[in-house]
Amino acid sequence: MAHGTNAMLAGMGRRDEATVPGTFGRPRDRGLLAAVAGGFTLAQLILVHPSMGLGWDETVYVSQVGTQAPAAYFSAPRARGVSLLVAPVASWSTSTTLLRVYLALLAGVGLYLALRAWRGLFPVGVLAAAGALFATLWVTLFYAPQAMPNYWVAIGALLCVGCLLRARAVRLDRRAWWGVAAGAALMALMRPMDAAWVVLPLLVLSVRRWRLAAALVAGLAVGAVAWVTEAYVSYDGLGERLSEASRIQGGLGWHNAVDDQLRSLIGRTLCRPCTGDMPNPAVTLWWFVLPLLAALGLAVAIRAGRTMYTLVPLLAATTAAVPYLFLIGYAAPRFLLPAYALLAVPVADALRHLVTAPNGRWRPVLATLVAVGLAGHLAVQYVVLERAVDRTTADRRAWTRSAAELHRLGVSPPCLLTGHEAIPVAYYTGCSSGAIRGHNANTTKADILRTARTLPVGALTPPGGSPPGYARTWQTHRLDGLDVHIAPGPV
Repeated sequence: MAHGTNAMLAGMGRRDEATVPGTFGRPRDRGLLAAVAGGFTLAQLILVHPSMGLGWDETVYVSQVGTQAPAAYFSAPRARGVSLLVAPVASWSTSTTLLRVYLALLAGVGLYLALRAWRGLFPVGVLAAAGALFATLWVTLFYAPQAMPNYWVAIGALLCVGCLLRARAVRLDRRAWWGVAAGAALMALMRPMDAAWVVLPLLVLSVRRWRLAAALVAGLAVGAVAWVTEAYVSYDGLGERLSEASRIQGGLGWHNAVDDQLRSLIGRTLCRPCTGDMPNPAVTLWWFVLPLLAALGLAVAIRAGRTMYTLVPLLAATTAAVPYLFLIGYAAPRFLLPAYALLAVPVADALRHLVTAPNGRWRPVLATLVAVGLAGHLAVQYVVLERAVDRTTADRRAWTRSAAELHRLGVSPPCLLTGHEAIPVAYYTGCSSGAIRGHNANTTKADILRTARTLPVGALTPPGGSPPGYARTWQTHRLDGLDVHIAPGPV
């Protein structure tokens, strides 16, 4: 956490009342949120080292605008928002370190602006604590500096909900209207379906306020226009793209993925299939405490006569989490980032209520218990983050070594790789990637053989794995955790 457990409790402990929505009076208030955002950026740069290589999904997004390798196949569920986000750096530089630093700085700015959208709705101490709670989750720190969409959906959700509540409270706050549209657009630009789930309760609550509803719809439309247009250009229509996206995700329908999400909390970036024992209870305890504190936050808000300020983010967090808890058959911890961001505000408000009495005085026993609990929580988050970073860094270094070995074997750009882990290995090697079946199918056997007549082509398999039929006569070489079957030299 940016200032430690005691600093967060001190910020929450002041009984400073919320100002008029739409105002954010003192420079000190802005400075406190800036300090949290700055600490968040610094923590990313220290704990998630910028030299960590790009992951599988990242190579897909970056390759669309980058110069290191040809664009990888862009499957139906993906949206172009991340590629646009990284373009200012990736379009002219292949430096992963530079890209990570850029994304970490951008993530800090995004968190600051999203928290400021809640100005006047909650005391600044609560907002700072909410930012710190969200920013110190291992999954937030791990994914914020990555070329992935989920953190930015979370920032868009926080911005959209905060501005919507301000617009409801002060109808003449035009900046809030723009913030509603901007938050919705950011979410839709990154993941259109996630945006729809977050906005669903907001539209219901805005049914009698047509201007608010119009701002939400306009934001969604602006953010999703590229995705919808691409559906008609490349997928024979929106319905076909949605159907294909559902198929790739295993078929949307009733799936209880709660236990899968629990298993992923140990630091598994993708849990598909999600097997194995449950993590140690110390790792998952915060996940069960979170809804309890959110419920306490709602009770506090009801008693204080400001129910909507807490109820709306709780509803949006719930709808954001529903598809990833009950509609898909696998898990990734990043899927729930929007829900965690929205829950952070009522949870911080609940903690403030626990540690201070109505007259603003400390409750020493409860404050001590909360401080100890938060310190333990931070320790667990750090351990999980460290292991996730170490494991991920090792995997991506293996891809780098495989790429170097492929270059030594004569597989260098322009070239084509297909088979097991072809997309990331091809990116690191500078090759195109191809698949004749599966979620990323984009070529045929005939096309691969035709390419092999003029360019270096390799088929990747797990160690000792059988090559595809068309590559059984190709020469086999052992890489770092992979076998490559290389076609005879171009004729």
